[in-house]
Amino acid sequence: MATTRKASIRKRLLIMFGLVLLLVAVLGLLKFLQIRQLIASIPKPQPQVVTALEVKNESWQPQLDAVGSLVAVRGVSVASEIAGLVREVRFVSGQDVKAGAVLVQLNADADIAQAASLQAAVDLAASVLARNKLQLQAKAVSQAQIDADEANLRAARANLAQQQALIAKKTIRAPFDGRLGISTVARGQYLNAGDKIVTLQALDPIYVDFSLPQRDLAQVRVGQRVRLSNDAGASVEGRITAISPLVDAKTRNAQLRASVANPDKVLLPGMFARVAIESGEARPYLTLPQTAITYNPYGSTVFVVEGGDKPTAKQVFVTTGPTRGDQVAVLTGIEAGQKIVTSGQLKLKNGTEVKIDNRVQPANEPNPRPQEK
Repeated sequence: MATTRKASIRKRLLIMFGLVLLLVAVLGLLKFLQIRQLIASIPKPQPQVVTALEVKNESWQPQLDAVGSLVAVRGVSVASEIAGLVREVRFVSGQDVKAGAVLVQLNADADIAQAASLQAAVDLAASVLARNKLQLQAKAVSQAQIDADEANLRAARANLAQQQALIAKKTIRAPFDGRLGISTVARGQYLNAGDKIVTLQALDPIYVDFSLPQRDLAQVRVGQRVRLSNDAGASVEGRITAISPLVDAKTRNAQLRASVANPDKVLLPGMFARVAIESGEARPYLTLPQTAITYNPYGSTVFVVEGGDKPTAKQVFVTTGPTRGDQVAVLTGIEAGQKIVTSGQLKLKNGTEVKIDNRVQPANEPNPRPQEK
């Protein structure tokens, strides 16, 4: 009896244990199905959109770069040589004038009257000399008197010429063709000798003065072509006209001067300018936009696009060379014909699938210019 009861209890325990196992298995299966469904519902990674271009060999002209200042071929501050009261101002600030144009007329009434008096003295001395020459023929005067009369005439003429020069100095003229600056001189103002009236600058052509290190002097010569550019959007060519024979002992730089045409007169004295001097023969380089290079402490890298239907990105190390505007030369690490990512690298890693969209490309100009004027 007892044995039958124990067997019944054991049987019930086994059934309960089996039910528990079945319940755990069912719950585990449900959880597995739920996790698989969640995994299946996770969106698959989409290709990263980037821009890319095929790297090519381009011919680069080696050049020396410098920063210089524009200087007028002729530039002066027009001033009065003598003191006087301004009677007329015959120019407008900023006006282009020709050599000899009258700028300011000082009051010269007293000087003109004095010149008339001196002219009368000249006429009198000439009459006396002519009369005495007639008397000399009649032996009425001596040769010494004629000599004195001739000396008096020369002195009178010299006094008159001196006075006429003084009058001329009161008419202040432009010494050469150029453009006037801004002046505050007004009619009725008294000017002292040496007072500045207005600046005058000859703008076409114009000089650019710049310096180069001594190691680069062997690559330049008089007559060599240069290109000048600045933030005002100007980009013009010129020629080296002078190389200083003296190297600064402190900086080891030598000064050079180039002349550039300035027909539109947009280049003004005092402006800074970037100067590029062509030197040596052109060389071929693999060229990329500077945005394609990722600079790191451990080296520079680019992403190469590989594959056909599903292209992926591969990061490679490169060695960069000289730069030219928006471009950089790549010396090692890539080959001509490879597609290189030019923007969008921050979201890439090795093996990332990419989608190329070149509707908007990064700047890739060898001689970029400001977009806003």
